[in-house]
Amino acid sequence: MVAQSTATGEGWSSRSAFILAAIGAAVGLGNIWRFPTLAGESGGGAFVIFYIACVFLLGLPLVLSEIFIGKAGQTDAVGSIRKVAQDSNVSEGWGIFGGIGAIAAFLILSFYSVVAGWVLYYVGVFGMDLIQAIGAGDPFRGALMGESQEMIQGRMGDLFANPGLLLAMHLAFMGLTLFIVARGVHSGIEKAATILMPMFFVLLVGITIYGAVVGDLTDTLAFLFTPDWSKLTPTVMNAALGQALFSLSLGVAGLITYGSYIKGSEGLGGTSAMIAVADTGVALLAGMMIFPVVFAVGLDPAAGPTLVFQSLPFAFQSMPAGSLIGFLFFVLILVAAVTSSISLLEVPTAWGIGELGWKRSMSATVFGVGAFVVGIACLLGYNVWSDVRILSFWPLFAETDILDTIDGFTGKVMLPLGALLTSLFVGWRVDRRMVQKVTGLSGGWFALWRFLIAWLCPIAVTIILVTGLFPSILG
Repeated sequence: MVAQSTATGEGWSSRSAFILAAIGAAVGLGNIWRFPTLAGESGGGAFVIFYIACVFLLGLPLVLSEIFIGKAGQTDAVGSIRKVAQDSNVSEGWGIFGGIGAIAAFLILSFYSVVAGWVLYYVGVFGMDLIQAIGAGDPFRGALMGESQEMIQGRMGDLFANPGLLLAMHLAFMGLTLFIVARGVHSGIEKAATILMPMFFVLLVGITIYGAVVGDLTDTLAFLFTPDWSKLTPTVMNAALGQALFSLSLGVAGLITYGSYIKGSEGLGGTSAMIAVADTGVALLAGMMIFPVVFAVGLDPAAGPTLVFQSLPFAFQSMPAGSLIGFLFFVLILVAAVTSSISLLEVPTAWGIGELGWKRSMSATVFGVGAFVVGIACLLGYNVWSDVRILSFWPLFAETDILDTIDGFTGKVMLPLGALLTSLFVGWRVDRRMVQKVTGLSGGWFALWRFLIAWLCPIAVTIILVTGLFPSILG
């Protein structure tokens, strides 16, 4: 399968390259950090099972819809939606949700790079610790030996209080993302995906096996897969619905953009299913990688966002080869962050190329530098601008810092709105014959997909949108 995009003049060299890049776009901090956090906070099994159902009943139809739009449109997200609308004899105004997705991708990238900078910092911490362990002739010792729990867990607070260090990590990560995207689809994005994704899966499986051997696998399996349905509250169900969208990178037009680089006769149903299965599998493996270590040392699985950055670094201290595993663990997260950040920057970059006629290098630089500048405000919100509340007039965000406000606004408003408009557009306005021709779906599979995208997805995503904006509805 060779592609040629009218927006960028580039495309995937093969179907496998597209699948790796699309999986890389979906697999990121949402899988390795956010999923275990939500699973721990939500009581485990009931949340996990409901989340899996959401992925396949809601996420998969939306994945297929976004890739369909891109493949049919063959240009940036806004242009692709506009072309599909033209070919379906409906208003080109539907292109607005492509614009919403591009803006959301830009804003998410701005704080995503800051959080990825934290990961980069811990790669350095454990890398130095591993070098010291090797120098001492004991490379398989526990991590951060000689440091108390308070010292280890205090590293996060020390990082937040150091704007210079936060800025350096943010700059390094954004610089890497910009470098890859500026090189183009084939030489940059595809090459990065074909190198980084196999590395990611090797690390993921290896560390998961390590956790199963030295950790508490029995309690982990019971926690993740034995449901206590009393814990499946409306709040937990809403969290699972939202995680399904966030994890698959839906609503930010990433898969529309990546889909525009496809040109061939292959059906999209199987490809979309592979992306959804891989993304869900990574999330489950992340839980099976993290929780055995957590349970083995008696830590709280409901530790929340601090689980990865404070609880696990302490847990690695008492684990065999903790220094090595800690280093590889944060390298794993960093790889996942890079493949996702690439897709986030590619969305506005493709828009600049397709809609404004910019060269790739210029478009990537403008949006990459712009996201970097917004990210500076996010990281300063943890120290010198800690009192700044950019949406103080909105009760939902009145007490949140800059990063959490942008995160909350994109996650609670822009992503669900983009996903809702996608489902309404594809489910109700797009010509059915075009959908069947481009996706390769027919018969019962097409009827099932059509029902899910036209009926179930709009209802479920509306629930996410309304309850996100008005959380008091959930009690």
